Amino acid sequence: MGKGIDEPSLVAAAQRGDLDAFNELVLLYQDRVYNLAYRILGDPSAAEDATQEAFISAYRHLPTFRGGSFLSWLMRTVTNRCYDELRRQKRRPTVSWESFGEMDEEANPFLVNGHPTPEELAQQAELTQWLQGAIQTLPPDQRVVLVLSDVEGMNYQEIADAVGIPVGTVKSRLARARARLRDLLAARKELLPRAYRLEHEYAGKEARPGKDG
Repeated sequence: MGKGIDEPSLVAAAQRGDLDAFNELVLLYQDRVYNLAYRILGDPSAAEDATQEAFISAYRHLPTFRGGSFLSWLMRTVTNRCYDELRRQKRRPTVSWESFGEMDEEANPFLVNGHPTPEELAQQAELTQWLQGAIQTLPPDQRVVLVLSDVEGMNYQEIADAVGIPVGTVKSRLARARARLRDLLAARKELLPRAYRLEHEYAGKEARPGKDG
């Protein structure tokens, strides 16, 4: 949250009917809400709709907000909108493993730090798309907790509050989601950034005796 922003005061004003105060909250959190919706749904248009519906719902239900993290409350609202959309999509074709495997991305934005080169930036952009495809193959319940944790950076309790499930359930769903993505990456090692591939190969060589003993 930006410096000088008094969220509790804005929320209180919005609850009294101050539309300008609510609009400030929208500007403050719209990017994070949209990002969550996009990561879950994988479609910009659907994410925009879910984001808009979430803020409309939040405004209508402001009297029910009883304090705590307003962002977590918003995240729970947009997550519910996304679940609604996923239920509508249930009978539509989903992302297949076959088409997902044909994607050709080579860098992992969750693993790369520092100041990347132009080539690395291009690779990051490619694997960002690849990872989004991977996320779409996860069951919705696992997809949501993975995005909230590994993209949004929320802790277990915040995720539990946002999704409305126990912390233990958050941990188990997150573990299954990460394991599935790890298995997928293990089968496609060429997708790892070059530095990580070299590190892995070096570790493997170091574990084996060389010809010179």
